[in-house]
Amino acid sequence: MLLRLRNLELPVDQPEAALTNVIAERLGRSVEDVATWRILRKSLDARSRDSLKFVYSAVVTLPDDGFHLPHRHGPERVEKFDSPVFDDPSPGIEPLSDPPVIVGSGPGGLLAAHYLAQRGYQPLVIERGDPVKTRVHAIRQFDRGGDFDRENNYLFGEGGAGTFSDGKLTCRMSGPDVDWVLERFVECGGKPELRYENRPHLGSNRLPLLVRNFRRKIETLGGRYQFRCRLEDIDIVDGRVRGVMTSSGYIRTSIVILAIGHSARDTYEMLVRRGVPLRSKAFQLGLRIEQPQSVVNRHKYGRPEYERLLGAADYTLVARGRPDVFTFCMCAGGVIIPSISEPDMFCTNGMSNSRHDTPFANSGLVVTVGTDEFGSDHPLAGVELQRRYESAAFRLGGGTYFTPIQRAADFVSGRAPSPGERLVCSYQRGSVTTDLSQVIPPSIVRAIRAGLPLMDRQWRGDFLRDAILVGPEMRGSSPVRIDRDNDSRQSPNIAGLYPVGEGAGYAGGIISAAVDGLRTAKSVVQQFAPLRNS
Repeated sequence: MLLRLRNLELPVDQPEAALTNVIAERLGRSVEDVATWRILRKSLDARSRDSLKFVYSAVVTLPDDGFHLPHRHGPERVEKFDSPVFDDPSPGIEPLSDPPVIVGSGPGGLLAAHYLAQRGYQPLVIERGDPVKTRVHAIRQFDRGGDFDRENNYLFGEGGAGTFSDGKLTCRMSGPDVDWVLERFVECGGKPELRYENRPHLGSNRLPLLVRNFRRKIETLGGRYQFRCRLEDIDIVDGRVRGVMTSSGYIRTSIVILAIGHSARDTYEMLVRRGVPLRSKAFQLGLRIEQPQSVVNRHKYGRPEYERLLGAADYTLVARGRPDVFTFCMCAGGVIIPSISEPDMFCTNGMSNSRHDTPFANSGLVVTVGTDEFGSDHPLAGVELQRRYESAAFRLGGGTYFTPIQRAADFVSGRAPSPGERLVCSYQRGSVTTDLSQVIPPSIVRAIRAGLPLMDRQWRGDFLRDAILVGPEMRGSSPVRIDRDNDSRQSPNIAGLYPVGEGAGYAGGIISAAVDGLRTAKSVVQQFAPLRNS
């Protein structure tokens, strides 16, 4: 018999093996009876800084000996558990003459490729940037002051933007598709705890190895990669995909999974010219805030021994207003990085390694901007809004890809920075102190100036202490949605074109994008026969 138990509590200094006793006590059974269990979910309860604890959900296997469920309801309920079953569809019968082409090797494209390769469809992944090893070298060169490469950078290259954007696997979704994706991440080098932690985190130092392992598995299963291969056009005849034109030549295919990420602006422009239906959508933009990690630890933990046990603390904050201001992609013990896809533009992001071992904490500080603020009904109006302020940030940074920076307190009060003032932040390439109200729209300036003091009150004055702002933060979500049919997952009136992931406007993080790619791959399997027996 399988049972699920919720709200099992352990002090943070207790090993997880102690859950055996907690489970036995909850069920009124012997420790020997509950020896087989596994964790479904784990989260930190930090509401009381005097007694931090982990809260678990677990599934336990009991002997089938006539055990009756205890009459417990509410937060401590015990219930029968049926393991969710992963839907693995039977292959269709429609023949394929050429392999499916997957455009982009971020999480959406990666998991679609893995599933299709596993099922015998021999996918071809085309990636505009370089393999991850070469990409790491290019990024280090840029951070030290080197030239910007528009095809191989923090956003483009093997693994997509996710390879260097911290590796957070937080996801509001649940179910067997999410479990399948997390298992693939563990198989490719992620720690086993990814399966159940509330805020699982890979770390930017581990992601390059993980995406390389994905490639090796996909290739072993019959898939192929082609790097430095940028999508330039789609060959559509009588409403059906016939192939793609790339920087490396023409590729014949009847299936294109479009997993381009939300920074491939030139691809968006090509899709508009080609007549692919897409539209602008609301997205998040703002600034990035950075504080000493020691301030965050002290506020959340209260006691130094908790820091030794738990490592760098994180946070999530919302300032309710019209509109709301909220933190996004918080990087504990991390650094600020550039998020640039075009020359002469500047934008920020954050990342942290698995050890969270820098003295800095940073987070996006964003507001949702509606399409009514774009000033145009063009499908790419949101992209043009991004470009306008990223161009302004580049100029304010002296045309050197330095980040504009300002004291948070000065930004809130509307004070100009002191002449010649130099501020310290984690961004490696360099910074220029300036007025950050010039790098985001006026409505966002007003919202953040109203929201930051509210966040500071929530932290009893700790949040803005020693805090600096950099910006802009423009890539929190896609400003574009590429339309698709809910059932077939294909672009309306274009058979064989499958938009997926963040770039298509259907996901908001690594796991949700990966699940979206997986589900599209399942749709392909249901319709078409494999190219070889799986």
